[in-house]
Amino acid sequence: MARKWVYLFTEGKAEMRELLGGKGANLAEMTNIGLPVPQGFTVTTEACTQYYEDGKKINDEILGQIDEHITKLEEITGKKFGDHENPLLVSVRSGARASMPGMMDTILNLGLNEEVVKVIADKSGNPRWAWDCYRRFIQMYSDVVMEVGKKYFEELIDKMKEEKGVTQDVDLTAEDLEKLAGQFKDEYKSKIGKDFPTDPKEQLYGAIQAVFRSWDNPRANVYRRDNDIPYSWGTAVNVQSMAFGNMGDDCGTGVAFTRDPATGAKGLFGEFLTNAQGEDVVAGVRTPMHIDEMANKFPEAFKEFNEVCATLEKHYRDMQDMEFTVEHGKLYMLQTRNGKRTAQAALKIACDLVDEGMRTEEEAVAMIDPRNLDTLLHPQFDSKALKAATPLGKGLGASPGAACGKAVFTADDAVVWAGRGEKVVLVRLETSPEDISGMKSAQGILTVRGGMTSHAAVVARGMGTCCVSGCGDIVMDEANKKFTLGGKTFHEGDEISIDGTTGNIYEGLIPTVDATIAGEFGRIMAWADKYRRLRVRTNADTPADAKKARELGAEGIGLCRTEHMFFETDRIAAFREMICSDTVEGREAALEKILPYQQGDFEQLYEALEGTPVTIRFLDPPLHEFVPTTEEEIQKLADAQGKSVQAIKDIITGLHEFNPMMGHRGLRLAVTYPEIAKMQTKAVIRAAINVQKKHPDWKVLPEIMIPLTSEVKELKFVKKVVVETAEAEIKAAGADLHYEVGTMIEIPRACLTADEIAKEADFFCFGTNDLTQMTFGFSRDDAGKFLNAYYDTKIFENDPFAKLDQHGVGKLMEMAIKLGKPANPKLHIGICGEHGGDPSSVEFCHKIGLDYVSCSPFRVPVARLAAAQAAIAEKKAK
Repeated sequence: MARKWVYLFTEGKAEMRELLGGKGANLAEMTNIGLPVPQGFTVTTEACTQYYEDGKKINDEILGQIDEHITKLEEITGKKFGDHENPLLVSVRSGARASMPGMMDTILNLGLNEEVVKVIADKSGNPRWAWDCYRRFIQMYSDVVMEVGKKYFEELIDKMKEEKGVTQDVDLTAEDLEKLAGQFKDEYKSKIGKDFPTDPKEQLYGAIQAVFRSWDNPRANVYRRDNDIPYSWGTAVNVQSMAFGNMGDDCGTGVAFTRDPATGAKGLFGEFLTNAQGEDVVAGVRTPMHIDEMANKFPEAFKEFNEVCATLEKHYRDMQDMEFTVEHGKLYMLQTRNGKRTAQAALKIACDLVDEGMRTEEEAVAMIDPRNLDTLLHPQFDSKALKAATPLGKGLGASPGAACGKAVFTADDAVVWAGRGEKVVLVRLETSPEDISGMKSAQGILTVRGGMTSHAAVVARGMGTCCVSGCGDIVMDEANKKFTLGGKTFHEGDEISIDGTTGNIYEGLIPTVDATIAGEFGRIMAWADKYRRLRVRTNADTPADAKKARELGAEGIGLCRTEHMFFETDRIAAFREMICSDTVEGREAALEKILPYQQGDFEQLYEALEGTPVTIRFLDPPLHEFVPTTEEEIQKLADAQGKSVQAIKDIITGLHEFNPMMGHRGLRLAVTYPEIAKMQTKAVIRAAINVQKKHPDWKVLPEIMIPLTSEVKELKFVKKVVVETAEAEIKAAGADLHYEVGTMIEIPRACLTADEIAKEADFFCFGTNDLTQMTFGFSRDDAGKFLNAYYDTKIFENDPFAKLDQHGVGKLMEMAIKLGKPANPKLHIGICGEHGGDPSSVEFCHKIGLDYVSCSPFRVPVARLAAAQAAIAEKKAK
């Protein structure tokens, strides 16, 4: 039996999301529950995958099924493609499983040619509308399907408006638009070398192919990488009969949310334009009116729309983002989806849905994207400084947060400036999907045009980037990279500040303060803690970081890098003295000077962590990282050591390593110079004894972590040094202190021999940064030189240093756990590489049975939520 590649809306349902994509599944579901949906069909995500397998070609079987469904749609609507009596016009839209707003392409009014335009002009008695549809179609088709580019057409429109002395597209007459359509077709022919297609079926095949092709465009690939959407999913294509919002003043189009996507407040939130098509609202070409004004314009349709909103929110049990059209006073629903929202709104909506009895606590926890929590912890403007500042102008607060930086005017400039360490605010007339990389590089985004549902607003909210949109008072000169606002002109590089909550725009840089966490945040976190199994620790080397992490819910330190403590002026001198000493005694004397500093650091960390476990990694980097580089510093060290400058230079040269990543570092240092491990052990134990005395109700638990083990005998050697030193310290102090000695698993051989190593270790902690480097055989510092080529060729979909490679590195981790735990049933195992704060990696850590993840302080809430979601998903699967 032939495979089914195409489904009518009446044949689908919400549960078919993987096959029909989010938009197709929701159109089918809205049809099923009796809402006014213009009918159509969906070409499946599998057809998209097949298109790529067939060498970017739609095969005959799929084309045949598309033809069958055109015939079925003609029967349903009573209209026909290319007909001179009752022509069928359709929209063609992408629709992946996961919502990717603005990332892929849409075509409206497909099915038009010169004859059909004249037919609909006569039949409707509205030639302006007919020619408006045609010029839009030529422009979209040329841009999306033939990749001519929008700007040529925009230039023709601007020229026409200038000639006619008008400012808005709606002010152009039928004759103007007819003339424009002719100019557009000439432009098409000059760029493509052949006439604009007139056969509706040829147009449709081209459009479907373009949607499939857009799955692999650069902006879609960047978005997928950022949002963990696999390339293999593909996108569906929705072909839907047109409803027209641009037929006159009794028509319109809008985008609305059932709750405010910025704050989460309950109530209809959205925008509406009369005599317009959907792209006008989203593209921000005209600044729209508030949805409430629709009540005056179209009272009947507005009443029905309110009922539809209530139905959809109840049905999906979540905030909905809807697109709709009103044609001659009649409402048509074009799409619904769970709305993109800010992190703040996500927390409020989740809590409100629990309070309203629509969701359970577990469902509420599962609804929130952990990556977005990051934005809640980002800075806001200092309130005193803000009071003292006068806004130059105001737009719409489209995505919360505070951003300040130097104004740049193109996405490419934003990438370049940010790449050299500058903080920038991207200022645009309006953003388009091509700007995605610049939007990511910017601290904030400011646009002249567009509402709360424009591309800039939706994408910025998804990225957690501050955005102010639709500031119409800005006089923009993009060509010369400058704008004027409030009587002041700003050039590229001038400093501005924008407030994504209020929409205010300020001159200069306003200081920011750390965000405070709102009540709903605490509620969601409490629920997350109730359902998660994984513990969450932090990577922290300073008391300030440790304190912040503890505030954010860290249950201990999973990684303290002790080498970071050696770089302060008074310490580095002593450490260099140690490196340059010729004798054990000389080295011990130098280390003795560092000991009190190191001890003091550890005491502060134990204090900050209030009796929760603290894992301290012994010295890891190679010694050449600590030596002086300037002549002045070399001279100073020579004087202190009583050596010649040349002797010091010889020592430095001797420390040079061809491959420091795999060189004299980690526990290899402790094997060569056991005195380093002795000093660090004394500092750890003395600090723990002191803090335990001070806080008898705490259980201070130092965990000494030996880095870079690859062979059990080397761990045994270093552990003996540590244990003998620790026991002597505890005995001398007459204390009762429990401590543990474990190792960092970051070399593949350690994973392969974990059963042997586990007999000598109290714990394992996966250092996945190094484990990833060693497993792939490339350096994370140099991978940037070729990773982009790997993304382009689909060798990689993600940076393995940002998102754990579950297939290779993950397999080694699983092996280490399966070998280690039976060999030492008391063994506890964590992860402290950067992956500990990545949600998909946290889910994997839950699955393979780790005891904890450790991540940077601001990622702690992200990890807590991701750990809860992993436990909830596992329970649901059972």
